[in-house]
This record gives sequence, C-alpha cells and structure tokens, in this order.
Amino acid sequence: MKRIILTGGGTAGHVTPNMALIPGLKDAGFDIHYIGSHNGIERRLIEEIGIPYHGISSGKLRRYFDIKNFSDPFKVMKGYAEASLLIRKLKPNIVFSKGGFVSVPVVLAARTQKVPVIIHESDLTPGLANKISIPCATKVCCNFPETLAHLPADKAVLSGSPIRQELFSGSKVVGLAICGFDGSKPVLMAMGGSLGAAAINAALRENLDALRQRFDIIHLCGKGNYDQSLEDTPGYKQFEYARAELTHLFAATDLIISRAGANAICELLALKKPNILIPLPASQSRGDQLLNAASFENSGYSYVLQEEEMVGDALLQAIDYVYNERDEYIQTLSDSKLNDAIAIISDLIIQYAKE
Repeated sequence: MKRIILTGGGTAGHVTPNMALIPGLKDAGFDIHYIGSHNGIERRLIEEIGIPYHGISSGKLRRYFDIKNFSDPFKVMKGYAEASLLIRKLKPNIVFSKGGFVSVPVVLAARTQKVPVIIHESDLTPGLANKISIPCATKVCCNFPETLAHLPADKAVLSGSPIRQELFSGSKVVGLAICGFDGSKPVLMAMGGSLGAAAINAALRENLDALRQRFDIIHLCGKGNYDQSLEDTPGYKQFEYARAELTHLFAATDLIISRAGANAICELLALKKPNILIPLPASQSRGDQLLNAASFENSGYSYVLQEEEMVGDALLQAIDYVYNERDEYIQTLSDSKLNDAIAIISDLIIQYAKE
C-alpha cells in the first residue's frame, strides 16, 4: 500500500481542499497521514474524519516587523526537525501540500529525503509559504490561468481547486425549512469567511428592509457577530457559522455575496451560484483577494464590488443586476473547465508517488 502525507493549515482554506481529496485517495489505495500544527484549525477538522494526525511546531514567516520575527524562525527549525523524523518514520511515497506556514518544514524535509512533493496554490499569485516551497516541488497545481505566469513552466498545472463533494448533496427543501422560509421569494446569502466580515455585515443590515421586499436572506455573519435585535426578523436568518447545514443552505440559495478568498470563490464556481464578490481591500491583506476577484470578473463568473464602493444603494444595485442576469452567470459558470480538480490532482499524485 502506498502512503501519502497531506499537509497545510492556518485557515480552513488550507485544509478543506485536502479533505476533498481524501475519499478518492482512499479509493486509490493510499494510506493517508496528515501533518499540521499542534493547535491549528486543521487538527480539529482532520481528527473529526479519522485521519492519523501529527502535530509539529509552526512559526509564521512575515514580510513586516513583528517581535515574533525573532522567535518564529526557531519554531520553523524545530518544525523541520520534527517533520524530518516523521517522514523517516512514515516513509511516504509522496507529499501533497495545500500551503500555509506549517507546510514549509514538511515540504523542505520531504525534499531532503527525496520524497516527491505536489503543491497546490490557491491564489492568483503565490503566497510566501508556497514561494519558499515551490523550488522543492515536483508539480505545482493552481486555480487561475494567470497564475501559470508566476510558476516554473515545467512544474505548473492548471487544475482548479478540489471541492468537497458533500457540498453538492444539499436539499433545497431542507435548507428552506432550516431557515423557516416558505420558498415564495428567491434566497440571497451573504458570507464573509469563517470569522465573518464587518463591512459586509454592516452593509447587509443597513439595507435589510429594502432587501427583504424581494429576497429571503441567509446571513453567515461570523463568530461574535450575531445580532440579537434581528433574531425574529421575518425573511432573515442569521448563523455565526454553518457546518453540517451549509450544504442545504447552499442548495436553497439563488445568489451569494462573499469575500474573494480563493477557496470560497472556487466553491461558488463549482456550485454554479451567481455571486457578488467584495474582496478584502489592500489595506487589510496582501492584495490576493483583489486579484482573485478580478480574474473571476474577467472570466464572467462574478460581479465585483469594492468595499470602498459600498455606499448609498450600490449594494442594492449590484444585487438587482446580478439577479436579473443570473441565467447568463449560471451558463458561464457551467461552461468552466476548472471543475475537474480532484481528478487532475489525484492523477498527478498516483503518477508521481515514489515506489
């Protein structure tokens, strides 16, 4: 039996694509292990599905000044030593990395021990962790055609992002029942990531009365952002965070407002949901969401509204436009060739797994 080590962590977006690959890897006969940080979100997510989990020390590499810059390099070196011991012990045939800083020592240790490595880069331009890891990789998969220009030509593979198959198993009837909606209105969902997004929350709630005239609204507002004063508002259902019920909520939804994290927008593409992207501004990020959103807008998959443009009735106008043009958006999303990521990446893993 061949063995694979999956790695990646720090955010759910560095874990869920790995989880999407697991059923197919099991079917292909792989023994699967996961290396992540001791206490990151990846530990809980992976242990919940019964995959052997190995925690290592993890430090963040920053491009800006922070007092932790003096201690974190030692954490990275410790993580490299721990990853090296695990790779010697587990003797994997291949390593697959989804990125995040915990993946760097794993990829470096695999390269030192001549274990093939396949990397997946979600964003349009590689982040720092993957920039460090790419020279060690056998192949580098990516989501966006534009990313190919930032990768070594002999390593780059346009794959799209692996999407959890359970997202496609939802029931519209169940989703409407969870929210207490009768199905007489189309459903608008707003989400800002696992921790919510203050700007999206505020804009949605400011326009709530106008929106409820035309839509029933599902609001994934993020932990700590639940507004008790709106709890009994007809046609409006809040969730701090949706887990098991998310697939049903997606099935019930006709239009989605979202940030532009790579994993989130690839799920919208796979689900063929007309969407409005409100990317994090450059002042709050390295600009990756702005690039992601621009790529999806250029491909005809999304309507982009910049956060600083959400004034007056701009959000209402964007929602009306996308809903009225929803059939054209659905057709363009359906025509995308970026929905076969699991098959493409699994074939690469099988091909390059070292005997």
